[in-house]
Amino acid sequence: GMLRCAPLSSRLISRAARAPAFRSIPASSRALTVGTTPTDFQGRPRRSVLYMPGSNAKAVAKARTIPADSICIDLEDAVAPAAKKEARMQVLAAIQEGGFGAREIAVRANGLDTPWGADDIAMIAQSGAHAVCLPKVDSMETVIAVHQVMAKAGAPASMALWCMIETPLGVLRAEEICRAGRDSRNGRLTALVMGTSDLTKELRAQHTPDRHAMHTSLQMVLLAARAHGVLALDGVHLNFKDAAEFAAHCRQAKEMGYDGKTLIHPTQVAVANEIFAPTPDQVAESEEIIAAHTAAVAEGENVVVVRGKLVENLHVEEALRVLSMHAAIKELAAGSA
Repeated sequence: GMLRCAPLSSRLISRAARAPAFRSIPASSRALTVGTTPTDFQGRPRRSVLYMPGSNAKAVAKARTIPADSICIDLEDAVAPAAKKEARMQVLAAIQEGGFGAREIAVRANGLDTPWGADDIAMIAQSGAHAVCLPKVDSMETVIAVHQVMAKAGAPASMALWCMIETPLGVLRAEEICRAGRDSRNGRLTALVMGTSDLTKELRAQHTPDRHAMHTSLQMVLLAARAHGVLALDGVHLNFKDAAEFAAHCRQAKEMGYDGKTLIHPTQVAVANEIFAPTPDQVAESEEIIAAHTAAVAEGENVVVVRGKLVENLHVEEALRVLSMHAAIKELAAGSA
């Protein structure tokens, strides 16, 4: 009875000490490691996911110097129909040229219901990118179809799928979308990405500073993501001149549990990186929790008080997650420099 939590905490602590969650392998080799499906994607920071227009070679080149955790090169909304084909080839060349350091590279394809979607995915599959980002996903059928297109195009097993949720149906079906995307046969889904701009329009909602019109949708998508062990990324903030509101939306998403935010402007990167990272105080408290809990376990105690709060196993797990993410962020900064 007395040491009933020792195995869990010692197992967790040794796991945290053993390995940082994300290793800075050059982007090209990291993309092509062949596993069965994307693994260990949870431990990698995705505080800032910057959209870059695929038709603008200068912007994509600039992405190599911006300290975003992830770059999502866009072939969809940012590219005019007449430019889609040329943009596709340009994006392929840019990714294969490399130079993105430890940044994660996703490419947003056009939907499978467009004339360009399947060709986009075939290109991404061979590009060395880390993920396909698929817009306006609103059914499990779409998730299954995109897995088939990726497989047929020879996408490495490690290549992930991000599904954008930007319609009422997508929000209502977020759970089945996750279930289909984490299925043992498919299993490439690693993130749900909120498309709050489209969703606001579809709902006929209004943009307000507190975003109350988005709360239910944001939380439903987060619930589905967490139920199936995938990441949740908040939507873009279009009014990039309003820095205070942007920071408030980042804090709101972080408080809900979101992993990071999609961005439309390089000036947003530093703020998202800061807000979605563990704060120095969170890091310090996490270290205190682990130290106090380890000492308590050694004494045969199961519960300990830190900073006037009761600490149980669940707090130890969260403290380990915080420290692991803190270490991964430091490592990513070293690899992206």
